[in-house]
Amino acid sequence: MREMLNAAIAEVVDAAIKDGRLTLTEAPAIAVERPRDPSHGDWATNVALVSAKLAGMPPREIAELVAAGLRERLSGIAESVEIAGPGFINVRLVRGVLADVVLRVREQGERFGAGERTGKRVQVEFVSANPVGPMHVGHGRWAALGDSIARILEHSGAEVQREFYINDAGVQMDIFAESVSARYLELVGREVEFPENGYRGAYITDIAREILEAEGEHWADASAAEREAHFKEQAYAAVLAHLKRVLHGMGVDFDVWFSERTLHDAGAIERGIERLRAGGYVFEHEGALWFRSTDFGDDKDRVLKKADGEYTYFAADVAYHADKYDRGFDLVIDIWGADHHGYVKRMESAVAALGHPGKLEVIIGQLVNLFRNGEVVRMSKRTGEMVTFEDLLDEVGADAARYFFLRRSTDQPLDFDIGLAKERSSDNPVFYVQYAHARICSILRKAAGADTADESVDVSAVAAGITVEPDALALLGSDPDTSEGDAELGLLRKLAEFPEVVEAAARQRAPHKLATYAEDLASAFHQFYTHCQVVVDDPALRSARLALADASRMVLARALGLLGVSAPQRM
Repeated sequence: MREMLNAAIAEVVDAAIKDGRLTLTEAPAIAVERPRDPSHGDWATNVALVSAKLAGMPPREIAELVAAGLRERLSGIAESVEIAGPGFINVRLVRGVLADVVLRVREQGERFGAGERTGKRVQVEFVSANPVGPMHVGHGRWAALGDSIARILEHSGAEVQREFYINDAGVQMDIFAESVSARYLELVGREVEFPENGYRGAYITDIAREILEAEGEHWADASAAEREAHFKEQAYAAVLAHLKRVLHGMGVDFDVWFSERTLHDAGAIERGIERLRAGGYVFEHEGALWFRSTDFGDDKDRVLKKADGEYTYFAADVAYHADKYDRGFDLVIDIWGADHHGYVKRMESAVAALGHPGKLEVIIGQLVNLFRNGEVVRMSKRTGEMVTFEDLLDEVGADAARYFFLRRSTDQPLDFDIGLAKERSSDNPVFYVQYAHARICSILRKAAGADTADESVDVSAVAAGITVEPDALALLGSDPDTSEGDAELGLLRKLAEFPEVVEAAARQRAPHKLATYAEDLASAFHQFYTHCQVVVDDPALRSARLALADASRMVLARALGLLGVSAPQRM
């Protein structure tokens, strides 16, 4: 509908220019949006306001001209085209056009609001935690964010690959192995000095104990180098398996687990540097190799290879991103933690130097603050250490974790209240939305005479038996001055917004818009259910209201699905 209105406005303006009623020095930036106050209509445009200065005319005068043209072009579609305030134009659609959304939702199913296949290949890399220990709750937020962005982009027409970059090379892996080795020796009764900068979590002892139980004590007499080399691989495999299991438990599965080691083993880092050198962006200074990132707006040049011959993490990241584009991605989206904010510009510079300017997008995920009924939570009751992502999942469940992680814009720190996430009340937003879906399912089962106690009854099959004629849908909102009509129109308008919300969420990488929408849609349905008896004697009105309820069910399920949250049929 927005596209139709934009086209109609463009036609009116173009016609006015051709017949001399309007003179513009350049094309105005026209916006067609939904009014915040539904009483103002279904759509509003600022065309008169943004054109006034360009045309040298009062905005009200331009508004009169455009409104008259819209009334003619939107005959049968717009119930009214009115001018408000200094020159806004408000368009109210006829009820039949509004009600048509019910047919479209039920015909298109999961494709409602979906984009056409674009052929665009997008890679989303997220979480990418070091494989040296359990994930913290911030990783959980980034997992939910990355997976939901991938789902939304797929729904919008892109081909998406999810990737986890395993930082399995470097000093931290050596320290990890030393830590496990020290705990192993302690378990077999040897005296050992624990590494000063070692990993001290209880999970290190757990890994060491698993090795001891599986392989016995003979590693205690091996050389430190041999023991640590073996333990590194054993511990690495254990942590990686743990990461995969926990992420899968929240419904997050990756297409690719990319090992940093492969970059070193295959000579990819050297090749990446040579590609930068071929562009003239590498120079030597004081025995080190540098990248001229200042050529791309960075505040200083960056070291690729230290004077001692060791490659920097940045050099590995250059090689890694070169590999991404070699795999044919049109866009790469990286989701990083808040502590990587200062790293963004150098990576964008490197990608541009590699020949892919504008094809990297970095999203910075802010941290999570845990609360329990308003009280700050920092430690796990079970271990006395930090609350891990796994701890949180175990306590609140995958649905609540994902929903709460996604309710707020990613550029804001998140306050996560564990107590609220576990409540079965309307104060808990995920329960509120899921309950609306379950309530609709119950209504549809009862209306169809299905056994409500029979859990094998699939409401989709029940809903398929609901038929409605287009003429019957015109009954919805037929008396907008009543509470029933107002509730029906409110629900119809909210359903019609879904494609726009999905498009905005995809374009802005903003799943929180879908969470907000799901809560608004649930609220609109609860209003409808409060004021409108669904199963009425009039067969036409009954079928129309049942179809409206079914369309609401389908859109709620799709919105939750794009967030990676389930839509239960019973609660």
